[in-house]
Amino acid sequence: MSPIEPPSTAAILLSVEDGIGVLTLNRPAVRNAIDDAMRGELLEALDRAARDPAIRALVVTGAGPAFCAGGDIKGMQARLDAPAGEVAFNGWTRQQRTHHAVTALFKLPKPTIAAVNGAAAGLGCDMALSCDFVIAADSAHLSMTYIHRGLIPDGGGMYFLPRRVGLARAKELIFSGRRVAADEALALGMIDRVATADTLLAQARAWAAELSHGSPTALALSKTMLNQTFELSAEQSFAMSSQAQAVCYTTTEHRASVAAFLAKTAAKR
Repeated sequence: MSPIEPPSTAAILLSVEDGIGVLTLNRPAVRNAIDDAMRGELLEALDRAARDPAIRALVVTGAGPAFCAGGDIKGMQARLDAPAGEVAFNGWTRQQRTHHAVTALFKLPKPTIAAVNGAAAGLGCDMALSCDFVIAADSAHLSMTYIHRGLIPDGGGMYFLPRRVGLARAKELIFSGRRVAADEALALGMIDRVATADTLLAQARAWAAELSHGSPTALALSKTMLNQTFELSAEQSFAMSSQAQAVCYTTTEHRASVAAFLAKTAAKR
């Protein structure tokens, strides 16, 4: 697998093989907890994954035994140690970067799969849920631990979790902050598949390849509309679909598909 981000000490690693990118959260000593520097690297990697035509789908996973333990507690302490008059604005600034990163992952114009190899807590859980699909190791667990720090889910969990498990169940998981084992998460619809730890990444890569065979244009436009489907009226959805389809009509993939179908039909006559 050829590295795109060469330094092994980088907090974010991005590699690509056979059209599948693998983004690895790489701070295993702190269970891949996210600090300010890591946020910056994450944004750069996601921007590269979005722009690189060699990457047709993206798998997100963690180095070591955890997927992501959430926000870095040392960073939280540093935020609290700032002068009282600066705490709120400093926090707001960090929130903007967090939301930018999660939004970039959510809106990436390619299929995304979270391969949850271990604990996904707090912001780590939010990041997993922001992907199109989630596959977890049978030993993994997910948790909305924000309540244990006197916080609310700030990485998209308020949006993503109710859409996966329903409002009442989302409230229960957020209010309690309890751990949800992989088998329960699958039953709740919080995740989509479970794999053994030793096959997790291979299964995620195979699934990503299966999802990304189609036209990149059609995939990107479909994902963009589906991400908004609960907020749009039927009329708005139809209007967006009409515009997107007009774009698809112009693509080389559509033209080649129609030509291939007609050639095959003619050959059978």
